Amino acid sequence: MKTEGIYQNIDSYIRKVRGEFEEKLATLVELPSVSSDPEHQKDVNQCGETAAQFLRDLGATAKPFNTPGNPVVFGSLITDKKNPTVTIYNHLDVQPADPSEWNKAPFSFNKVGDRYEGRGTTDDKGPALTAMLAVRYAVENNIPLNFKFIWELEEEIGSPNFDFFIRKYKDDLRTDSVLVSDTIWISRKHPAVPYGLRGLQAFLFKLQTHSKDVHSGLVGGAARNPIGELAQVISQCYDAKTGKVKIPGFYDDVIPATPAEIKSFVNSGFTTKGYQKAHELKTIRPNLKTEADVLKAFMALPTFEVHGITGGYSGPGVKTIVPYHAEAKISTRLVPNQSPAKIARLVRDFVKKLNPDVKVEAIQALEPFSGDFSGPYAQAARVAMKFAFKTEPAFTREGGSIGAVVTMQKHLKAPISFLGLSLPEHGYHAKNENYDWGQTAGGIKMFVKYFEEISKLK
Repeated sequence: MKTEGIYQNIDSYIRKVRGEFEEKLATLVELPSVSSDPEHQKDVNQCGETAAQFLRDLGATAKPFNTPGNPVVFGSLITDKKNPTVTIYNHLDVQPADPSEWNKAPFSFNKVGDRYEGRGTTDDKGPALTAMLAVRYAVENNIPLNFKFIWELEEEIGSPNFDFFIRKYKDDLRTDSVLVSDTIWISRKHPAVPYGLRGLQAFLFKLQTHSKDVHSGLVGGAARNPIGELAQVISQCYDAKTGKVKIPGFYDDVIPATPAEIKSFVNSGFTTKGYQKAHELKTIRPNLKTEADVLKAFMALPTFEVHGITGGYSGPGVKTIVPYHAEAKISTRLVPNQSPAKIARLVRDFVKKLNPDVKVEAIQALEPFSGDFSGPYAQAARVAMKFAFKTEPAFTREGGSIGAVVTMQKHLKAPISFLGLSLPEHGYHAKNENYDWGQTAGGIKMFVKYFEEISKLK
């Protein structure tokens, strides 16, 4: 295998497949595969069937495999049984989208120059198709690898049935390594290779103080107010101004980021100003004085966040009632070496001491993931990123969670690498989500180079 021969035609190949990429991305985007909404179950299933056909068109054997929830699309393209195997993971389910917040219909594919607009373009349908087209080129140019694809349809709801899938089909899923393309760079100008993910433990705090909403003129001053009491409990759990968690023992197992890690974070091209602009943040917490402080806050430290409080009256004007129940939606992002089960126990015990009437339900637990940024697969990722994007990548940690990664680490026992293509301005999980041809073209080249590099590993 001569390296120079592999890349002789790659630029012309990339130009040739642009139309196919755009057509396939449009097809997937216009299937609103919202895994959290039962009304979109038909769309989720159709997305799986369509994706499986894309893989069959590639030459793979592929189909959606049933689970107790949504299916998982699994494909296999074996070039030679003697070749090592890489398994490529992406997800095809998407976040909900409120059309009133978007400039255009979220599940209508729009092309504006080199930019592709629509829910799922960057998270994660665009990167999935980018990797798929790179596999075709690798196979046509005889890179000695076998390829397997896992395209999940429940990632956005915490992958509740992914463990079932992995256990049931474990023999078919044997692999030498795993490649995940569902991560985000810090800056368009500076590629990033993540090596860690935060975990998650979500909660519902529930409080009911009487049987119905009651008139505040008749009972105000005497009746308990569940919204007020939940707000008080939350304020005692963490300092909303700084983000500091007050729950005893919460930070006990945190492994601090090393100076070398922090230096790598800072070398990612990050600027606080650019970060605020990309995410439309008017201000950030006042205790975050430097770029390193901000990076550690969302990469290497745990959090306590309030996502919503429901209860009482939320219509126009004021309805003078004392509500009878309230619910707060809470999550904690966790870092190595924290355990979701331990954090759930700490939160329950602390809230019980503050207000024994508040019921705490622990839901959706995901372990944090910590990988390696110095081994042969990390080196292959570094070489591939630099080859495609002409810049030495930074090694970072992702602030988010991918439940499937921890499951694959546990059961497949194979090295896991991350080569993502999403950018802050792509609107990851936000309104007006988009992806672009520059990341696609560079991504195809990056994946091919990565495949070549890992094919050399023993």
